[in-house]
Amino acid sequence: MSADPAHHPAARPTPDVTTGAKGGTGGVEVRRSARRRRTVSAYREGDRTIVLIPARMSAAEEQRWVGVMLDKLAAQESRRTPGDSELAERAAQLSQQYLRGRAVPDTVRWVTNQNSRWGSCTPAEGSIRLSHRLRGMPEYVIDYVLLHELAHLLVPGHGPSFWKLLEGYPRTERARGFLEGVVAAGRLPRPSEADGE
Repeated sequence: MSADPAHHPAARPTPDVTTGAKGGTGGVEVRRSARRRRTVSAYREGDRTIVLIPARMSAAEEQRWVGVMLDKLAAQESRRTPGDSELAERAAQLSQQYLRGRAVPDTVRWVTNQNSRWGSCTPAEGSIRLSHRLRGMPEYVIDYVLLHELAHLLVPGHGPSFWKLLEGYPRTERARGFLEGVVAAGRLPRPSEADGE
């Protein structure tokens, strides 16, 4: 997500910014670049937000633009991220469409304690949990993970009968590729500030 400071109104300052931070979890990291002349951009990297700004920007401008970009990202994510009730409704639709309505979970919800997998299912309890890390990802990716967990209500393992249940979903391979790309990107070394944008 990018914005041009010359064409954007002022926004509230954001006090919890870590400029140039290279470690830790959560929060905001601001990266300055001499190559970046006008635009400010931001994106999520795991549970952190990266804001890219021109090197010449003052500290006050940095604070203001971090606030602007956090607001933009939050608005964008809230438009495309379903809550727990919408997630349950979507699960019912996917079950009906791809599993002939046979997978009927008792609960479907977002959780924040799954950092090594995208979703989980407990067939005995009829519960499905999706990792908060999926929030903001494309809808077809969330649908795939949800359908994957729904299929586990019917088949617990990952054998041929499990994968047969997912054959009807046309974006299975694309979604799996997207998630593999996210995992691979998380393993890449972080660029140094000298690397620019």
